[in-house]
This record gives sequence, C-alpha cells and structure tokens, in this order.
Amino acid sequence: MAVWSRILLAGSALALLAACGPKDTPPPPEEKGFAAVDTARIETASAGAEWLTYGGTYDEQRHSSLDAVNKDNVDQLGVAWTFDLATNRGVEVTPIVVDGVMFVTSAWSVVYALDAKTGELLWEHDPDVDRAVGVNACCDVVNRGVAVYDGKIYVGVIDGRLQALDAKTGDLVWEKVTVDQSKPYTITGAPRVVNGKVLIGNGGAELGVRGYISAYDAETGDKIWRFYTVPNPQKQPDGEASDAAFEQVGNATWGDEGAWVTDGGGGTVWDSIVYDEVNDQIIFGVGNGSPWNRTFRDPSGGDNLFLSSIVAVDADTGEYKWHFQTTPGDNWDYTATQTIILADLPLGPDGASRRVAMQAPKNGFFYVIDAATGEFISGDAFGPMNWATGLDENGRPIEIAAARYGKEPYQQLPGPLGAHNWHPMAYNPDLALAYIPAQEIPQAYAEDPLFFSKDTAWNTGADFAAGVPPIAPPEVAKFLRSTLKGRLIAWDPVARAPRWTVEHDNAWNGGVLSTAGGLVFQGKLNGHFVAYDAATGDVLWDYNVKSGAGAGPGTYMIDGEQYVTIATGWGSAFALAAGFAYDDKVPSTVGKVVTFKLGGTGEIADADLTPIDRTPKAEPFGTDAQLAEGVVDFSRNCAVCHGPLAVSSGVLPDLRWSAISADPEAWKGIVLEGHYSANGMVSFAEYLSEDDVEAIRAYVLAQAHAATAAEDGGE
Repeated sequence: MAVWSRILLAGSALALLAACGPKDTPPPPEEKGFAAVDTARIETASAGAEWLTYGGTYDEQRHSSLDAVNKDNVDQLGVAWTFDLATNRGVEVTPIVVDGVMFVTSAWSVVYALDAKTGELLWEHDPDVDRAVGVNACCDVVNRGVAVYDGKIYVGVIDGRLQALDAKTGDLVWEKVTVDQSKPYTITGAPRVVNGKVLIGNGGAELGVRGYISAYDAETGDKIWRFYTVPNPQKQPDGEASDAAFEQVGNATWGDEGAWVTDGGGGTVWDSIVYDEVNDQIIFGVGNGSPWNRTFRDPSGGDNLFLSSIVAVDADTGEYKWHFQTTPGDNWDYTATQTIILADLPLGPDGASRRVAMQAPKNGFFYVIDAATGEFISGDAFGPMNWATGLDENGRPIEIAAARYGKEPYQQLPGPLGAHNWHPMAYNPDLALAYIPAQEIPQAYAEDPLFFSKDTAWNTGADFAAGVPPIAPPEVAKFLRSTLKGRLIAWDPVARAPRWTVEHDNAWNGGVLSTAGGLVFQGKLNGHFVAYDAATGDVLWDYNVKSGAGAGPGTYMIDGEQYVTIATGWGSAFALAAGFAYDDKVPSTVGKVVTFKLGGTGEIADADLTPIDRTPKAEPFGTDAQLAEGVVDFSRNCAVCHGPLAVSSGVLPDLRWSAISADPEAWKGIVLEGHYSANGMVSFAEYLSEDDVEAIRAYVLAQAHAATAAEDGGE
C-alpha cells in the first residue's frame, strides 16, 4: 500500500503538470484517477517526464525533452534496478511509464506493472496462451508493448485477442477476439488509443491471412470500424470502412486468380500505427504479400494494393484518405510496417514548414511524403541494394529485372529481413536528424518449384533450400556470417543524405531513443547499451547489459531524477532464422528490464545458462538421396525456427545436439504426433511422411558431425 500511495501522489502531480495551464483549476487527485490518460494528455506530453504511448508521443518521434542526463554526465549512468521478465524468448517491448508505474510486456503477451522508481512488481497478468499457437508466429512469440488510456491497459495477445486491464490491479475488464482464430493470425504489435478508440492490427502473412486494422471502443470493446488492406477475394464489399477504397483504387490492382484468393493475400498491419492530430487521421504501415512470390500470389502482375503501403484513414470512421505504395507488386517481403514518424520540415514553398511522414522500410529507401495528401516528396537509398536502381519522379522503384526471381536463385540485398526492420527509429527535431538502425542481410531468392499452401507452415512461394548443399561445412556459415552488417545512420531528411554513420559488428541491432540532452541511445546484438553524441555519433557511454538488446529504449523522470530504461532479451526473427550469425557466441536469451540513473550502483546478474553439450548424439546415416531430401524438407519446414543449415541461435533448441536425434521413434513422435505441441511444436503430419522425417533427422545429424569434425580439425 505504501508503494501505491507514493505512486498515486506522484502520478497525480505529473498529470496535473502535463494537462493544466497556468489558469487551469485542476480537479482533485481522487477525481483524476490513476493512469487517467486521454488524447489531450498524450498530445501535450512531449515525451517528457512520462512515456505515455509506444513512440513517446502521437508523432512517434521517440525524442524526449528530458536533458538531466546529457553529453556532459552520461558517463555517470549506472544501474538503478533490474527486473527479470522470466522468459528466454524474444523481448521487443518499449516500456510505458505513467503516474510512476512502468508497464512492460514479455513473450507470450504477459504484462507486468512495476514501480518505475524501484522496479518492484505491482502486478502481473498472464493471458494464458495455448503454446501451440506459437507455430503461427513467424518471428517469435514477442510483444512490443501496451497502450494506456482512462485507467486501463490495453494489450494485443499473440493468439489474436485484445484485452483491457485495470491499470491499478491488472484485472481483466474486457476481452475481444479480433481475428478468425481458425487461421494463422497473431498479434505482436502495441495498440494505440486515440479519442476513445483502441487501434490494433495483426500478423500472419508468412503463413496466409488477409490483413486489416480495427478500431474498438476503449470503454466497451465494441468494434467501431475496420479497414482491410487486401480486397475481398470475390471483390465484393465487406460492409467495412475499406469498401470504398477497394472500389476506387484497390480491386483493379488484383487479378481474379492466384493463391491470394484462397490464402488471404497478406498485407497485415503488424507494427506502425500513428495518429496525426493535425489532420485527424490514422496513418499505418502495411506488410508483405501472401505468398511473397507474386507469380503465385497473383499471376496477373498487378501492384496489389495496399500491400507494402503507407495508408491514411479518417480517425473517427476509418474512411480511406490516401495511400503511398513503397513496393508495388511486392515480391520479397518488403513490408512498409516499419516506424512512421511525423514531423514538420522546411520543405514547403520558400522553405516554409511542411508536415510530413517519414519511413525507412525494408526495401532500403528513406521516404518523405506529405502527411496531409500522401504526395511523394523524396526517397533515397540509405544502404546498398541490388533490386532497384532508384525511384522515379512518383516514388516508384526502378526495378532490376533479375530481382523478379524465377527458378534460378538471385542473391539480393536487402533480403526479407530488410535494410531496416521493426527496431524503432527516432527523430531529433532540434538537429533535424532521423536515426535509423540499419542493416545488411542478403538473401538468395528463388521460385519454389514445389509450392502449395499449408496451414501450419510458411507459404512464401520462395525456395529457402535454393543453393543450400546437402551437407554444409562450417565454411559456409562463416561466409554467410561475413555478409551480415549493421549500422546506425543519422539521416538528414532535408539534405537527403547521412550526416554520420556508426558501423556495428553484426546485424539486427536495437531500436533508438533520442533526447534533448544531445544523446542517442541504442541497444546492440552483442549485449551492449550505448549512448552516442546525437550530433556526431561519438560513443559517450557503453554498458554491457549481458543480453542481446533489440527493443526501443525509453526515458522518464521521477522525483527530479531522469531514468533511462531498456528491455533486453534475445529472440525474434533474426535470432530464430540466423543461428549461423553468431559463431557460437550466442547472446544471452534471459529477458530483463534494465533501468539506469545518474550515480546508480546496481548490478546486472549473470545469466545462469547451462552449457550446451556440443557432441552428436548418434552416428551419421543416410544415402545421398536421403540427405538431399532432408535439406529440402528441413529448409521448407524447420529452418524458420531452428535455423538454416540446422544451426540454431539458442532461442529454440539446436537440433544438432538434441538427445532426441538419437531416437527415431521419439523424433517421429514430436514431428508427426505433436508430443511437444504444448511447447509450440505442433504436428507436421499433414505435410511430412515418416520417410521425410527420417530424412530430416539424417540431415541434422550430418550437420552435427560436420560441425564437430571442423572443430576437431582446428577450423
């Protein structure tokens, strides 16, 4: 009770300061209520003493006006407190801080309320997700955070539910199923709340769904509007807000045949959702097609609106206003779901201010578009690419013909993990710089000659086994590792060029926080949390948080002290799919919230990880034909979770060293009979025969022996 008394008193004071001008007469604290966040409070927050919404403010600039921690004293930051998130899966949450309480999520959509000053647990809410749902999660069972509004906490659950919780107790207030749970939908993104409406999208386009964004009444949970991003398969009205948009511009960009008709077409709204209060509109990013390969998705060859697009709709009704498509006829998983930032730039006539939306999506171009109309202003490559030579005057990519891959592999940059992925970018309005967590992760694309739609596996139409030898020596992994690069780019959107760049030693580094103290904070794959000079990129502070750090940091102030916080924990798409990237130096997968303040003296406990017994558990077996079949079956069905070349990052088991590999009956029981479905490993009996499963086991053991032979030989 003492903790809550202090929090409520401090929170009331913060809310009054944020919401009341000098002539306002504030209501008594008991009338204001705990976590009494509304649209006006978020609009006036300026990401100052609190962190009220996913991107800090509705503009989602992730720039804080706090400057108590600055370039002169950032080297004095120390640990204030840590909190164990009790997971070894991916952590992608940006903490929300309101009225002295921090709200964070962990894997499987678990929500924690913490005392933001001490890290003490106030309550925990577990939505009790059936772990078998994990098979639908393309990129780990992650969650990027909650929304807070009018005394409630809103969280999207990985199985497609939207929950409203009492902010003070964590008790369930209402719950809505937002998807058809018979289909492979997921939710990993953070909700946003605007004028009493909770906005939420979904994921699942790798497997095959039809994307949309919905608005629900924040008080009751009733659906207010829905906007689909892909047409109805019959091109008929759905009775939803998107109907007019498809009649006007969308339907004509799709043919009448192809896998989209049965599999949904994709276009999920799985991350960026922004409220533009100036134009009273919601701007959101749309994801990839389903399947990725347009040849299978829609043989007519159309642009397939609204895939890979930035779309604006009326905030109250969901009515279509405008769109800008970053990758027409997407063929490569080039989503436009990445961070959308609103800002005012001197790009109008005679240098007048112009309100713009900025995005650095997967396709590698940095876009500036007019926020009111969607008009293309500029677009420039922020990294190397070989799929397009540039953009035309309308912002349409000038494609390289070979990038529309066929049966022969085309080694492409960016690959499906993108030149920038979900890791939040930030914008410093004082320096007029956007900070992009950029990367280079190439991919060999080829048409899948055996493509057919499956219910519990990826349906991309791309052949992940293309060019993979039956037995890949460690030199292959070493070469692949050498192609991975990461960097932090300070991009000038007016000059259309980088002002400075910091090179990283690997890809998939963390989201970014900008502050008025002249700092940029970023977590890294290698477990370090770094503060850079916002103007120059010089490293000013570097702290080992002892776990891979991909999430977006945040900052807030309590009792005159500024805190900087980050949620750590290795996982998500790259960790699952690129175990070869780490050279056996796997970042810890123990999730924590780590919070710093000036003069902090706390410590981060070392992870208690059991060393892996890296010895094969059975002798190799199998004919050449069996091994060749094994690599194909593994690549198509297993690699997205257990890693290409059967090299896992440690988030999920490395099958090469599993004791189960020595027991063909136990192996079959897991893969075909679903003995581990409670852990997310469901049966693949619909797609794999007993011979297929044994071929996969032969391939995994062959890879294990190849790895140990190289180690014994001193490789």
